[in-house]
Amino acid sequence: MKSNVLKIMIIDNETQYHEGYRYFFQTYTDYKLVGMYTSVKVALLNFNSVNPDIIVSEVALPEIGGIEAIKHFRKLNANINVIMLSADSDFDQVKRAFKNSAHGYLTKPVTKQRLHHALDSIKFEGAAMSHEIAKKLIAMFQQKKYASFSKRENQIIEYLCQGNTYKMIAQQLFITASAVNFHIQNIYLKLNVNSKSEALVKLKEMEAYT
Repeated sequence: MKSNVLKIMIIDNETQYHEGYRYFFQTYTDYKLVGMYTSVKVALLNFNSVNPDIIVSEVALPEIGGIEAIKHFRKLNANINVIMLSADSDFDQVKRAFKNSAHGYLTKPVTKQRLHHALDSIKFEGAAMSHEIAKKLIAMFQQKKYASFSKRENQIIEYLCQGNTYKMIAQQLFITASAVNFHIQNIYLKLNVNSKSEALVKLKEMEAYT
């Protein structure tokens, strides 16, 4: 991502949302809409000409679905960031998206603020997730402590699941952002993951709680 203004490609076959997407990007100063398509096939044909930094794709698409499309886009750019869009927040589908290397998952319809926040989350933290999905995860984790983590790590996991940034977690726990980063790296190490999205999926899959 070389430019300060990141290039965004959107794939959504529900054309009623297209006008809204165009309006959103007219108001953004740090993100530029470079292509909007209704199918993965057309998006793949135009990929090299628009060279996006982030793809925002509907999951349920004709012929090639959004999750399946990730591997096709990765062949063109191994470092492409992909956010999934869906009206369905079923956890199995969310898990499948992240297992296929999606960087984010948003439930539809999205607002101007939610999409911008998700793009910022990808830009600065590498992952994005809808509050609706985060709330489901919180309910699953409610009052559960992981035996393999320290008290502080469990506190950070709880805030992480709520979608808080490192800075927000630091403010809540009255510690420095660097201390939060230190604990999160330890959490990732124990889970054998490399990102927030992978950590959330792995935590959901863990069966042993104290």
